[in-house]
Amino acid sequence: MSKRPTGLKALGQSAAIPAHPDAGALERIPNPRPRETYLVRFTAPEFTSLCPVTGQPDFAHLVIDFSPGKWLVESKSLKLYLFGFRNHGAFHEDCTVRIGADLRDLLKPKWLRIGGYWYPRGGIPIDVFWQTGTPPKGLWVPEQGVAGYRGRG
Repeated sequence: MSKRPTGLKALGQSAAIPAHPDAGALERIPNPRPRETYLVRFTAPEFTSLCPVTGQPDFAHLVIDFSPGKWLVESKSLKLYLFGFRNHGAFHEDCTVRIGADLRDLLKPKWLRIGGYWYPRGGIPIDVFWQTGTPPKGLWVPEQGVAGYRGRG
């Protein structure tokens, strides 16, 4: 049986949705298998942020893949961190790359990538992809599984 992590602010407790992604919601826990090379995937099919110009909502399907080193992201803290973008004004590219960079800085993974599949507004879908480098040798990296936007056809 794994030892329960201590010092976490969100896990197992009531936690408010942050008003901004800078609110410090992201937390990490020790990886119980740091010597193994494996992939962890988080999907956020209902990610939202705001257009920094118009204030209108933007919607995306995010897929975050990483090969952990010493740390894992605590999933409730990730959910709260992503919720912090709901009232945050930033362009698609900034949101996607910021999330990837924040996770890289927190976790120092062996490898990380994020795919931001943004739904069209004004007729143009924008997909944003970012990664830390090449995947470790032997890591199985499945396709992200999000189809390109095809409209109604």
